[in-house]
Amino acid sequence: MNETKAAIEARGLCKRYGRTWALVDVDLCIRPGEALVVAGRNGSGKSTLLRVLAGSLRPDRGEVRLLGTSLRRGRAALVGHASFTYDLLTGMENLRIAARLLGRPSGPEEIQPFLDRVGLGARGADRVQAYSAGMRKRLTLARALMQDAPVLLLDEPYGQLDPPGFGLIDRLVDELRAEGRAVVLASHQVERLSRICDRALLLDAGRAVWSGPASELPFAFQRLEEASIRAVAG
Repeated sequence: MNETKAAIEARGLCKRYGRTWALVDVDLCIRPGEALVVAGRNGSGKSTLLRVLAGSLRPDRGEVRLLGTSLRRGRAALVGHASFTYDLLTGMENLRIAARLLGRPSGPEEIQPFLDRVGLGARGADRVQAYSAGMRKRLTLARALMQDAPVLLLDEPYGQLDPPGFGLIDRLVDELRAEGRAVVLASHQVERLSRICDRALLLDAGRAVWSGPASELPFAFQRLEEASIRAVAG
């Protein structure tokens, strides 16, 4: 990975759904080995931003570049709200299919380490239909890790997970940063992510209203909430 280039850079991103602007002139720049938390209230544009960064949603204006080149689908791995798993197949079989699609070795010996990494090592032979919501989330994480992408995008990564799963996300963020990959997390877990991320971006109604060190995010988020309450109160 070229350390001199931004892992992912966005300039002037705009996205509209009908007459509603979900993103308005959003900029960001993340270096390899950095973690960015994107925060904001419901409907602020967090999920839309991650989908645009992943290349699964085309912006109406603006540009996304990964490692200095124009965005190509497949360069950034996205873990969204839906699991998109084959429920009648086992966890191992799900990942073997993903490996084949990625052109990776798909033998059990190549797949098992990914199951182990997300805490599913003992459940790989079970059908996914028997998995809990948290286990399905772990499986989607394993599938994303298989892409070996320079950027990992996690939309509400703590959703459906139990406390040990929270610890898994925290460890993964640290490990990915140590591997030189960039991580972008959209989440309501402001306090938690302020402790493990490097920088933060705060969205409101699709606009970036604040950016800075992640450690300062809880204070910025509180100011946004207070301003909203004052505006409603008139």
